[in-house]
Amino acid sequence: MRVLVADDERLLADTVAEGLRRLSMAVDVCYDGDGALERIKVNRYDVAVLDRDMPGQTGDEVCRNIAGSDVGTRVLLLTAAAGIRDRVEGLGLGADDYLTKPFAFAELVARVQALGRRSAPAVPPVLEQHGVVLDVARHTATRDGRALGLSPKEFAVLHVLMRAGGRVVSAEELLEQAWDEFADPFTNAVRVTVMTLRKKLGEPAIIHTVPKAGYRIGGPA
Repeated sequence: MRVLVADDERLLADTVAEGLRRLSMAVDVCYDGDGALERIKVNRYDVAVLDRDMPGQTGDEVCRNIAGSDVGTRVLLLTAAAGIRDRVEGLGLGADDYLTKPFAFAELVARVQALGRRSAPAVPPVLEQHGVVLDVARHTATRDGRALGLSPKEFAVLHVLMRAGGRVVSAEELLEQAWDEFADPFTNAVRVTVMTLRKKLGEPAIIHTVPKAGYRIGGPA
């Protein structure tokens, strides 16, 4: 899952981003609405976590921009205003969910994951293929009942491949969905991560390389 976090409270934004990264999400961070709009034009996000009261373009304006486009990004608005009228107003802007500050990080994670599952096409909370069970909410992965002990990046790559349901996923697509905006497009991080992931998954191999195309989960190509 790729997430944008935009909040002018830098410590809060950075803390939220770091927590989501530990759960294998690719997270970009900015501290104003103008930066959020710039990133949304360039990157495809599953979820945007937006503070309503940011300098420059407000979170409301960013939300309205997303809702009026076809980018498919789900929006979670953050605000210190807890009144019913404020919540109704936020949802009326096109937001998919609303969370008041201060909040419990566990609740924010649950809401982000729920919004991610509502992306198009919808993704179930637990994915099962070829004996592998990936539970996104619990952040666990097993194969034939054996815990895999995946790193955050390995978990993210496996999640992207399993979401694809056998479709070939290019290295560029994996880089876009499992790494943040600072990832070097010429890095070998994807190849190395796939290699270590294959070792942890064990035999028989289920991640296959499709020459000059990418990777897929399933039987032999």
